[in-house]
Amino acid sequence: MTTLSIHQPQYLPYLGFFHKIAHSDIFVALDDTQFQKNGVQNRNKIKTAQGWQWLTVPIHHRFGQRICEVQLDGRTPWPRKHAHTLRANYARAPYYDQYAPTLNDLLDAEYDNLSQLNMALTQWVLSILEVRKTLLCASALDVAGEQTARLVNICQAVGADGYLSGPGGRQYMELELFTAAGIQVHWQQFEPPVYPQCFPQTDFVPNLSVIDVLFNCGPETARFLSI
Repeated sequence: MTTLSIHQPQYLPYLGFFHKIAHSDIFVALDDTQFQKNGVQNRNKIKTAQGWQWLTVPIHHRFGQRICEVQLDGRTPWPRKHAHTLRANYARAPYYDQYAPTLNDLLDAEYDNLSQLNMALTQWVLSILEVRKTLLCASALDVAGEQTARLVNICQAVGADGYLSGPGGRQYMELELFTAAGIQVHWQQFEPPVYPQCFPQTDFVPNLSVIDVLFNCGPETARFLSI
């Protein structure tokens, strides 16, 4: 069975995002769907001495614009600001020195749009976790359809006969469309791990950006993927 998972590209997403990819054969970044303001497509959470804060990429966008059309706002030195914020909060983390230089280089690179930035960071994290899967962008597939029908059409376009969904899919997916197409639906089972974090005097904060667990656990992060 060839299993596909689909998700909007996110900025340094939480570990569950990578768990889904790790349990798939093919991952399609749904980058041709509408950008979600105040979501996690251009921001994510990190831990600080006060609890947590957003790390946000400034962008140019119009209402209704697709993720792959959203431009980064180059008028502000946001890569340098992100690097400074990460150093201020993670400099004492065991693996900060190992990963921060490459991360900073990736943040400082040139990208045509937000989706390209997110995919470059996703591929970098997967390389650290030694997860080797096929990654595609929906914008390059040109597959039509609405909602569940489009998910089915993407499965067929890439030759997948299995689809891995997050548990939230039970609320909106028309499962009969998968059945009619001969595609078996599987449900992601991910339990956010508890691991050593910076600022241990404060409470553990779950579901932060993957960068939190990478800086603190390094290659051991892979064991949380249950593969």
